[in-house]
Amino acid sequence: MDRRPSINPYLMGNFAPIRSEDDFTLQVRGELPAGIRGTLYRIGPNPQFEPRDPHHHWFAGDGMVHAFHFEGGTVTYRNRYVRTPKWEWEHAAGRSLFAGFNTALNDPLAQGRDAGVANTNILHHAGRLLALNESSPPFEVAHGSLEPCGYVSGPGGRVTAHPKVDPRTGELVWFAYDVGEAPLSATVRYGVTDARGRVIRRDDFQAPYCSMMHDFLVTEHYVLFPVLPLTGSVERAARGLPAIAWEPSRAAYVGVMRRDADVSTLRWFNTEACHVFHPMNAWEADGRLFADVFRYDAAPMFPLADGTAGPHGMARLWRWTFDLSGASDTIRQEPIDDLEGEFPRFDERRTGLPYRHGWYGADLHGENTCEPLRLNALVHLDVKTGQRQVYALPRGDLVSEPVFIPRSATAAEGDGWLTAVVWRAAENRSDLLVFEALDIGHGPIATAAVPRRVPFGFHGNWVVDASAPRPGAQEA
Repeated sequence: MDRRPSINPYLMGNFAPIRSEDDFTLQVRGELPAGIRGTLYRIGPNPQFEPRDPHHHWFAGDGMVHAFHFEGGTVTYRNRYVRTPKWEWEHAAGRSLFAGFNTALNDPLAQGRDAGVANTNILHHAGRLLALNESSPPFEVAHGSLEPCGYVSGPGGRVTAHPKVDPRTGELVWFAYDVGEAPLSATVRYGVTDARGRVIRRDDFQAPYCSMMHDFLVTEHYVLFPVLPLTGSVERAARGLPAIAWEPSRAAYVGVMRRDADVSTLRWFNTEACHVFHPMNAWEADGRLFADVFRYDAAPMFPLADGTAGPHGMARLWRWTFDLSGASDTIRQEPIDDLEGEFPRFDERRTGLPYRHGWYGADLHGENTCEPLRLNALVHLDVKTGQRQVYALPRGDLVSEPVFIPRSATAAEGDGWLTAVVWRAAENRSDLLVFEALDIGHGPIATAAVPRRVPFGFHGNWVVDASAPRPGAQEA
Protein backbone atom coordinates (compact mmCIF):
# COMPACT_ATOMS: atom_id res chain seq x y z
CA MET A 1 0.00 0.00 0.00
CA ASP A 2 1.21 3.54 -0.82
CA ARG A 3 2.33 5.17 2.42
CA ARG A 4 2.88 8.69 1.09
CA PRO A 5 2.24 11.41 3.70
CA SER A 6 -1.39 12.48 3.98
CA ILE A 7 -2.77 16.01 3.53
CA ASN A 8 -5.57 15.23 5.98
CA PRO A 9 -6.16 18.31 8.21
CA TYR A 10 -6.03 16.08 11.30
CA LEU A 11 -2.45 15.19 10.41
CA MET A 12 -1.27 18.77 9.88
CA GLY A 13 -0.25 21.71 12.06
CA ASN A 14 -0.68 20.98 15.76
CA PHE A 15 -2.98 18.07 14.93
CA ALA A 16 0.00 16.26 13.42
CA PRO A 17 1.49 13.52 15.60
CA ILE A 18 4.83 13.70 17.35
CA ARG A 19 6.71 10.42 17.42
CA SER A 20 9.27 11.07 20.18
CA GLU A 21 8.81 10.14 23.83
CA ASP A 22 10.54 12.76 25.97
CA ASP A 23 11.31 13.94 29.49
CA PHE A 24 11.83 17.67 30.05
CA THR A 25 12.21 20.03 32.98
CA LEU A 26 10.23 23.06 31.90
CA GLN A 27 11.30 26.66 32.19
CA VAL A 28 8.78 28.56 34.33
CA ARG A 29 8.00 32.26 33.98
CA GLY A 30 5.97 34.01 36.65
CA GLU A 31 5.18 32.65 40.09
CA LEU A 32 4.07 29.04 40.36
CA PRO A 33 2.03 28.58 43.57
CA ALA A 34 3.71 26.24 46.06
CA GLY A 35 0.31 24.73 46.83
CA ILE A 36 0.14 23.04 43.43
CA ARG A 37 1.48 19.54 44.07
CA GLY A 38 0.52 16.76 41.72
CA THR A 39 0.29 15.81 38.07
CA LEU A 40 -1.82 17.11 35.23
CA TYR A 41 -2.40 14.18 32.88
CA ARG A 42 -3.63 14.91 29.36
CA ILE A 43 -4.30 12.47 26.55
CA GLY A 44 -5.04 12.59 22.86
CA PRO A 45 -4.71 10.83 19.50
CA ASN A 46 -1.22 10.48 18.06
CA PRO A 47 -0.92 7.93 15.22
CA GLN A 48 2.21 5.84 15.57
CA PHE A 49 2.46 5.42 11.76
CA GLU A 50 0.97 7.04 8.67
CA PRO A 51 -2.72 6.00 8.78
CA ARG A 52 -4.08 3.53 6.22
CA ASP A 53 -7.25 5.55 5.62
CA PRO A 54 -6.66 8.70 3.53
CA HIS A 55 -9.74 10.15 5.29
CA HIS A 56 -8.25 9.41 8.72
CA HIS A 57 -10.49 10.73 11.50
CA TRP A 58 -9.06 12.66 14.45
CA PHE A 59 -10.74 10.23 16.87
CA ALA A 60 -8.83 7.20 15.52
CA GLY A 61 -5.19 7.90 16.46
CA ASP A 62 -3.16 5.94 19.03
CA GLY A 63 -3.37 7.34 22.54
CA MET A 64 -0.48 9.39 23.90
CA VAL A 65 -0.31 10.64 27.50
CA HIS A 66 1.25 14.00 28.35
CA ALA A 67 2.11 14.34 32.06
CA PHE A 68 2.95 17.69 33.68
CA HIS A 69 4.24 17.10 37.20
CA PHE A 70 4.27 19.98 39.72
CA GLU A 71 6.53 19.79 42.75
CA GLY A 72 8.49 22.37 44.74
CA GLY A 73 7.81 25.18 42.29
CA THR A 74 9.05 23.20 39.28
CA VAL A 75 7.25 21.52 36.40
CA THR A 76 8.48 18.44 34.55
CA TYR A 77 6.98 16.95 31.42
CA ARG A 78 6.83 13.35 30.21
CA ASN A 79 4.98 11.85 27.26
CA ARG A 80 4.49 8.20 26.38
CA TYR A 81 2.34 6.21 23.97
CA VAL A 82 -0.35 4.07 25.59
CA ARG A 83 0.97 0.67 24.64
CA THR A 84 -2.30 -1.06 23.86
CA PRO A 85 -2.33 -4.42 22.04
CA LYS A 86 -3.01 -2.49 18.80
CA TRP A 87 0.03 -0.27 19.39
CA GLU A 88 2.23 -3.31 20.14
CA TRP A 89 1.12 -5.22 17.01
CA GLU A 90 1.71 -2.22 14.76
CA HIS A 91 5.00 -1.41 16.47
CA ALA A 92 6.21 -4.96 15.78
CA ALA A 93 5.01 -4.75 12.16
CA GLY A 94 6.58 -1.32 11.63
CA ARG A 95 3.45 0.04 9.94
CA SER A 96 -0.25 0.69 10.51
CA LEU A 97 -2.54 -2.34 10.40
CA PHE A 98 -5.86 -0.81 11.46
CA ALA A 99 -7.80 1.85 9.52
CA GLY A 100 -9.91 3.45 12.24
CA PHE A 101 -13.59 3.75 11.36
CA ASN A 102 -13.05 2.36 7.83
CA THR A 103 -12.38 -1.26 8.75
CA ALA A 104 -12.59 -2.29 5.08
CA LEU A 105 -9.08 -0.85 4.76
CA ASN A 106 -7.65 -2.93 7.62
CA ASP A 107 -4.62 -5.08 6.87
CA PRO A 108 -5.46 -8.83 6.89
CA LEU A 109 -3.15 -9.11 9.93
CA ALA A 110 -5.66 -6.98 11.88
CA GLN A 111 -8.51 -9.41 11.30
CA GLY A 112 -10.18 -10.31 14.62
CA ARG A 113 -7.75 -8.27 16.71
CA ASP A 114 -8.50 -5.62 19.29
CA ALA A 115 -8.39 -2.10 17.83
CA GLY A 116 -8.58 -0.14 21.09
CA VAL A 117 -6.60 3.11 21.06
CA ALA A 118 -7.09 4.45 24.65
CA ASN A 119 -6.87 8.03 23.44
CA THR A 120 -9.79 10.06 24.80
CA ASN A 121 -9.63 10.63 28.56
CA ILE A 122 -7.39 9.77 31.49
CA LEU A 123 -8.44 9.73 35.13
CA HIS A 124 -7.41 8.31 38.48
CA HIS A 125 -9.79 6.09 40.44
CA ALA A 126 -9.29 3.49 43.18
CA GLY A 127 -5.51 3.77 42.90
CA ARG A 128 -5.45 3.24 39.14
CA LEU A 129 -4.62 5.68 36.36
CA LEU A 130 -6.97 4.77 33.51
CA ALA A 131 -6.64 5.69 29.83
CA LEU A 132 -10.12 5.60 28.34
CA ASN A 133 -11.67 5.17 24.92
CA GLU A 134 -15.31 4.27 24.43
CA SER A 135 -14.63 1.38 22.05
CA SER A 136 -12.57 -0.68 24.54
CA PRO A 137 -12.07 -1.43 28.24
CA PRO A 138 -10.08 0.98 30.44
CA PHE A 139 -6.32 0.61 29.96
CA GLU A 140 -4.23 1.16 33.08
CA VAL A 141 -0.91 3.00 32.96
CA ALA A 142 1.43 3.49 35.91
CA HIS A 143 1.12 6.77 37.77
CA GLY A 144 4.32 8.72 37.13
CA SER A 145 6.22 6.37 34.84
CA LEU A 146 3.32 5.86 32.37
CA GLU A 147 4.41 2.25 31.87
CA PRO A 148 1.60 0.00 30.53
CA CYS A 149 -0.29 -2.17 33.01
CA GLY A 150 -2.95 -3.54 30.64
CA TYR A 151 -6.71 -3.60 30.35
CA VAL A 152 -8.85 -3.49 33.49
CA SER A 153 -11.28 -6.38 33.24
CA GLY A 154 -13.74 -5.44 36.01
CA PRO A 155 -16.38 -3.63 33.92
CA GLY A 156 -16.49 -6.59 31.54
CA GLY A 157 -15.77 -4.75 28.31
CA ARG A 158 -15.89 -1.26 26.88
CA VAL A 159 -16.57 1.76 29.08
CA THR A 160 -17.38 5.36 28.23
CA ALA A 161 -14.49 7.81 28.02
CA HIS A 162 -16.42 10.04 30.45
CA PRO A 163 -17.31 8.18 33.65
CA LYS A 164 -18.29 10.37 36.59
CA VAL A 165 -16.76 10.21 40.06
CA ASP A 166 -19.37 10.82 42.76
CA PRO A 167 -17.64 13.27 45.15
CA ARG A 168 -19.67 12.02 48.11
CA THR A 169 -19.18 8.26 47.76
CA GLY A 170 -16.11 7.98 45.54
CA GLU A 171 -18.08 5.70 43.20
CA LEU A 172 -17.27 5.68 39.50
CA VAL A 173 -20.52 5.81 37.52
CA TRP A 174 -20.15 4.70 33.91
CA PHE A 175 -21.89 3.39 30.82
CA ALA A 176 -21.05 1.85 27.45
CA TYR A 177 -22.95 1.83 24.18
CA ASP A 178 -23.01 -0.78 21.38
CA VAL A 179 -22.44 -3.65 23.80
CA GLY A 180 -24.69 -6.20 22.11
CA GLU A 181 -23.42 -9.33 20.39
CA ALA A 182 -24.04 -7.84 16.95
CA PRO A 183 -21.94 -4.80 15.97
CA LEU A 184 -23.53 -1.34 16.22
CA SER A 185 -26.37 -2.59 18.39
CA ALA A 186 -28.72 -0.37 20.40
CA THR A 187 -27.76 -2.13 23.65
CA VAL A 188 -26.37 0.14 26.37
CA ARG A 189 -24.69 -0.93 29.61
CA TYR A 190 -24.90 1.00 32.89
CA GLY A 191 -22.43 0.31 35.68
CA VAL A 192 -21.05 1.48 39.00
CA THR A 193 -17.61 0.79 40.45
CA ASP A 194 -17.16 1.49 44.15
CA ALA A 195 -14.40 3.59 45.69
CA ARG A 196 -12.22 0.48 46.13
CA GLY A 197 -12.47 -0.49 42.46
CA ARG A 198 -15.10 -3.26 42.70
CA VAL A 199 -17.89 -3.33 40.11
CA ILE A 200 -21.10 -3.31 42.18
CA ARG A 201 -23.64 -2.82 39.40
CA ARG A 202 -23.88 -3.75 35.73
CA ASP A 203 -27.17 -3.68 33.79
CA ASP A 204 -28.04 -3.61 30.08
CA PHE A 205 -30.97 -1.87 28.37
CA GLN A 206 -32.15 -1.04 24.86
CA ALA A 207 -31.85 2.52 23.55
CA PRO A 208 -34.22 3.85 20.86
CA TYR A 209 -31.45 3.31 18.28
CA CYS A 210 -27.67 2.88 18.08
CA SER A 211 -26.10 6.24 18.82
CA MET A 212 -22.49 7.34 19.33
CA MET A 213 -23.05 8.22 23.01
CA HIS A 214 -19.84 10.00 23.88
CA ASP A 215 -20.87 11.33 27.29
CA PHE A 216 -23.71 11.28 29.80
CA LEU A 217 -24.86 13.04 32.96
CA VAL A 218 -25.17 12.14 36.63
CA THR A 219 -26.91 13.91 39.50
CA GLU A 220 -27.12 12.97 43.17
CA HIS A 221 -30.00 10.54 42.57
CA TYR A 222 -30.37 10.26 38.79
CA VAL A 223 -28.47 9.29 35.67
CA LEU A 224 -29.21 10.67 32.18
CA PHE A 225 -28.35 8.89 28.91
CA PRO A 226 -28.40 11.10 25.76
CA VAL A 227 -29.28 9.12 22.61
CA LEU A 228 -28.72 11.63 19.83
CA PRO A 229 -28.93 11.07 16.05
CA LEU A 230 -25.24 10.50 15.37
CA THR A 231 -26.17 6.92 14.53
CA GLY A 232 -24.43 3.62 13.87
CA SER A 233 -25.71 1.20 11.24
CA VAL A 234 -24.28 -2.11 10.02
CA GLU A 235 -26.82 -2.17 7.19
CA ARG A 236 -25.65 1.24 6.02
CA ALA A 237 -22.00 0.19 6.18
CA ALA A 238 -22.78 -2.96 4.16
CA ARG A 239 -24.02 -0.70 1.33
CA GLY A 240 -20.70 1.15 1.31
CA LEU A 241 -22.10 4.11 3.24
CA PRO A 242 -20.80 5.52 6.54
CA ALA A 243 -21.12 3.24 9.54
CA ILE A 244 -21.38 6.34 11.75
CA ALA A 245 -23.42 9.24 10.34
CA TRP A 246 -25.58 12.23 11.24
CA GLU A 247 -29.30 11.43 10.75
CA PRO A 248 -31.26 14.62 11.51
CA SER A 249 -34.59 12.99 10.63
CA ARG A 250 -34.44 11.14 13.95
CA ALA A 251 -35.53 12.68 17.24
CA ALA A 252 -33.08 13.19 20.08
CA TYR A 253 -33.77 11.26 23.30
CA VAL A 254 -32.49 11.39 26.87
CA GLY A 255 -33.19 8.41 29.13
CA VAL A 256 -33.67 9.35 32.79
CA MET A 257 -33.43 6.83 35.63
CA ARG A 258 -32.99 6.95 39.39
CA ARG A 259 -29.58 5.58 40.30
CA ASP A 260 -31.17 3.19 42.83
CA ALA A 261 -33.80 1.93 40.36
CA ASP A 262 -33.92 -0.85 37.77
CA VAL A 263 -33.22 -0.06 34.11
CA SER A 264 -36.84 -1.04 33.35
CA THR A 265 -37.88 2.28 34.94
CA LEU A 266 -36.05 4.40 32.33
CA ARG A 267 -38.19 7.31 31.16
CA TRP A 268 -37.36 8.69 27.71
CA PHE A 269 -37.56 12.45 27.20
CA ASN A 270 -37.21 13.88 23.70
CA THR A 271 -36.52 16.98 21.61
CA GLU A 272 -35.62 17.83 18.02
CA ALA A 273 -32.38 16.57 16.50
CA CYS A 274 -29.27 18.08 18.06
CA HIS A 275 -25.92 16.83 19.27
CA VAL A 276 -23.86 17.07 22.45
CA PHE A 277 -20.33 15.78 22.79
CA HIS A 278 -19.76 17.25 26.26
CA PRO A 279 -22.01 18.44 29.08
CA MET A 280 -20.85 20.81 31.80
CA ASN A 281 -22.81 19.49 34.81
CA ALA A 282 -26.27 18.35 35.90
CA TRP A 283 -28.24 18.64 39.15
CA GLU A 284 -31.74 18.25 40.58
CA ALA A 285 -34.16 20.60 42.36
CA ASP A 286 -37.91 20.79 43.05
CA GLY A 287 -38.90 17.73 41.05
CA ARG A 288 -36.83 18.74 38.02
CA LEU A 289 -33.44 17.87 36.57
CA PHE A 290 -31.21 20.51 35.00
CA ALA A 291 -28.32 19.83 32.61
CA ASP A 292 -25.96 22.40 31.13
CA VAL A 293 -24.61 21.07 27.84
CA PHE A 294 -22.62 22.30 24.85
CA ARG A 295 -25.24 21.80 22.15
CA TYR A 296 -24.66 21.60 18.39
CA ASP A 297 -27.49 22.00 15.89
CA ALA A 298 -25.86 19.11 14.00
CA ALA A 299 -23.03 16.73 14.84
CA PRO A 300 -19.78 18.05 13.33
CA MET A 301 -16.90 15.98 11.92
CA PHE A 302 -19.17 13.20 10.59
CA PRO A 303 -20.91 12.68 7.22
CA LEU A 304 -24.61 12.40 6.50
CA ALA A 305 -26.15 8.95 6.11
CA ASP A 306 -25.88 9.14 2.31
CA GLY A 307 -22.12 9.69 2.56
CA THR A 308 -22.14 13.37 1.67
CA ALA A 309 -20.40 15.88 3.88
CA GLY A 310 -22.30 16.82 6.98
CA PRO A 311 -22.83 20.35 8.27
CA HIS A 312 -20.12 21.94 10.37
CA GLY A 313 -20.85 24.35 13.18
CA MET A 314 -19.89 25.06 16.75
CA ALA A 315 -21.61 24.40 20.03
CA ARG A 316 -23.02 26.87 22.54
CA LEU A 317 -23.99 26.34 26.16
CA TRP A 318 -27.65 25.46 26.64
CA ARG A 319 -29.70 24.33 29.63
CA TRP A 320 -31.92 21.29 29.40
CA THR A 321 -34.76 20.94 31.93
CA PHE A 322 -36.60 17.69 32.65
CA ASP A 323 -39.87 17.95 34.60
CA LEU A 324 -40.05 14.67 36.49
CA SER A 325 -43.41 15.41 38.08
CA GLY A 326 -45.18 16.50 34.89
CA ALA A 327 -46.83 14.46 32.15
CA SER A 328 -44.76 15.86 29.30
CA ASP A 329 -41.66 14.04 28.06
CA THR A 330 -40.42 17.07 26.11
CA ILE A 331 -37.04 18.50 27.08
CA ARG A 332 -37.19 22.24 27.70
CA GLN A 333 -34.18 23.94 26.09
CA GLU A 334 -32.83 27.45 26.59
CA PRO A 335 -29.48 29.05 25.64
CA ILE A 336 -27.45 30.37 28.56
CA ASP A 337 -24.30 31.64 26.82
CA ASP A 338 -23.82 32.88 23.25
CA LEU A 339 -20.10 32.26 22.72
CA GLU A 340 -19.15 29.32 20.52
CA GLY A 341 -17.02 26.82 22.40
CA GLU A 342 -16.23 23.31 23.54
CA PHE A 343 -14.53 21.24 26.27
CA PRO A 344 -16.49 22.53 29.30
CA ARG A 345 -15.08 21.91 32.77
CA PHE A 346 -16.10 22.88 36.30
CA ASP A 347 -15.07 22.29 39.90
CA GLU A 348 -15.78 18.57 39.93
CA ARG A 349 -16.29 18.51 43.68
CA ARG A 350 -19.74 19.74 42.53
CA THR A 351 -20.39 16.79 40.20
CA GLY A 352 -24.13 16.11 40.18
CA LEU A 353 -24.82 19.08 42.46
CA PRO A 354 -25.87 22.71 41.87
CA TYR A 355 -22.80 24.64 40.76
CA ARG A 356 -21.80 28.19 39.90
CA HIS A 357 -18.49 28.28 38.02
CA GLY A 358 -17.58 26.75 34.67
CA TRP A 359 -14.75 27.13 32.16
CA TYR A 360 -14.40 26.24 28.49
CA GLY A 361 -12.44 26.89 25.30
CA ALA A 362 -14.01 29.39 22.90
CA ASP A 363 -13.76 30.68 19.35
CA LEU A 364 -13.80 34.50 19.31
CA HIS A 365 -12.87 34.93 15.66
CA GLY A 366 -15.23 32.61 13.80
CA GLU A 367 -12.38 30.26 12.88
CA ASN A 368 -14.51 27.12 13.09
CA THR A 369 -16.36 27.53 9.80
CA CYS A 370 -14.82 24.23 8.68
CA GLU A 371 -12.93 21.37 10.25
CA PRO A 372 -10.88 21.05 12.37
CA LEU A 373 -11.79 22.46 15.78
CA ARG A 374 -9.95 25.68 16.67
CA LEU A 375 -10.25 27.39 20.07
CA ASN A 376 -8.55 30.75 20.57
CA ALA A 377 -9.73 31.83 24.03
CA LEU A 378 -10.53 30.61 27.53
CA VAL A 379 -13.79 31.56 29.23
CA HIS A 380 -14.91 31.59 32.86
CA LEU A 381 -18.70 31.71 33.20
CA ASP A 382 -20.59 32.44 36.41
CA VAL A 383 -23.77 30.51 35.64
CA LYS A 384 -25.56 32.19 38.56
CA THR A 385 -25.08 35.76 37.33
CA GLY A 386 -24.34 35.12 33.64
CA GLN A 387 -21.14 37.16 33.90
CA ARG A 388 -18.11 35.87 32.08
CA GLN A 389 -14.41 36.59 31.84
CA VAL A 390 -12.44 35.94 28.67
CA TYR A 391 -8.73 35.40 28.15
CA ALA A 392 -8.02 35.83 24.45
CA LEU A 393 -4.88 34.27 23.02
CA PRO A 394 -2.59 36.08 20.59
CA ARG A 395 -3.88 35.66 17.03
CA GLY A 396 -2.90 32.25 15.67
CA ASP A 397 -2.40 30.59 19.06
CA LEU A 398 -4.88 27.86 20.05
CA VAL A 399 -5.85 26.23 23.33
CA SER A 400 -6.90 22.76 24.46
CA GLU A 401 -9.40 21.87 27.19
CA PRO A 402 -8.90 23.71 30.52
CA VAL A 403 -8.60 21.71 33.78
CA PHE A 404 -9.45 23.07 37.24
CA ILE A 405 -7.33 22.42 40.37
CA PRO A 406 -8.90 23.17 43.80
CA ARG A 407 -6.73 25.22 46.16
CA SER A 408 -7.49 22.72 48.92
CA ALA A 409 -10.01 20.03 49.79
CA THR A 410 -12.15 22.52 51.71
CA ALA A 411 -11.75 25.56 49.45
CA ALA A 412 -14.90 27.27 48.22
CA GLU A 413 -16.22 26.27 44.81
CA GLY A 414 -13.97 27.67 42.10
CA ASP A 415 -11.21 28.71 44.50
CA GLY A 416 -8.09 27.34 42.88
CA TRP A 417 -6.23 27.36 39.61
CA LEU A 418 -7.01 26.73 35.98
CA THR A 419 -4.50 25.03 33.69
CA ALA A 420 -4.48 24.94 29.91
CA VAL A 421 -2.03 23.84 27.23
CA VAL A 422 -1.58 26.40 24.44
CA TRP A 423 -0.01 25.96 21.01
CA ARG A 424 2.19 28.94 20.08
CA ALA A 425 1.67 28.89 16.33
CA ALA A 426 4.50 31.26 15.38
CA GLU A 427 7.03 29.22 17.35
CA ASN A 428 5.41 25.82 16.73
CA ARG A 429 5.72 24.78 20.36
CA SER A 430 3.50 24.73 23.45
CA ASP A 431 3.12 26.38 26.84
CA LEU A 432 1.29 25.21 29.93
CA LEU A 433 -0.55 28.19 31.42
CA VAL A 434 -1.65 28.49 35.07
CA PHE A 435 -4.36 31.01 36.03
CA GLU A 436 -6.19 32.05 39.15
CA ALA A 437 -9.37 30.24 38.22
CA LEU A 438 -11.78 33.05 39.08
CA ASP A 439 -9.60 35.75 37.54
CA ILE A 440 -8.53 34.40 34.16
CA GLY A 441 -9.06 37.79 32.52
CA HIS A 442 -5.85 39.04 34.13
CA GLY A 443 -3.86 36.40 32.30
CA PRO A 444 -1.67 33.53 33.53
CA ILE A 445 0.20 33.82 36.82
CA ALA A 446 2.76 31.27 35.57
CA THR A 447 3.81 29.80 32.23
CA ALA A 448 5.77 26.56 31.81
CA ALA A 449 7.43 26.46 28.38
CA VAL A 450 7.61 23.14 26.54
CA PRO A 451 10.58 23.05 24.12
CA ARG A 452 8.43 21.47 21.40
CA ARG A 453 4.72 21.33 20.68
CA VAL A 454 2.12 19.21 22.48
CA PRO A 455 -0.42 18.06 19.84
CA PHE A 456 -4.06 18.95 20.34
CA GLY A 457 -5.65 16.32 22.54
CA PHE A 458 -9.01 15.63 24.04
CA HIS A 459 -9.18 15.49 27.82
CA GLY A 460 -7.19 15.50 31.01
CA ASN A 461 -7.45 15.44 34.78
CA TRP A 462 -5.50 16.53 37.82
CA VAL A 463 -4.12 13.88 40.18
CA VAL A 464 -3.07 15.22 43.55
CA ASP A 465 0.13 13.92 45.17
CA ALA A 466 -0.32 11.42 47.98
CA SER A 467 1.36 13.88 50.35
CA ALA A 468 -1.06 16.70 49.49
CA PRO A 469 -4.62 17.11 50.86
CA ARG A 470 -7.05 15.40 48.50
CA PRO A 471 -10.01 17.39 47.17
CA GLY A 472 -13.30 15.99 48.43
CA ALA A 473 -17.00 16.65 48.35
CA GLN A 474 -17.97 20.19 49.22
CA GLU A 475 -21.12 21.44 50.88
CA ALA A 476 -23.39 23.65 48.79
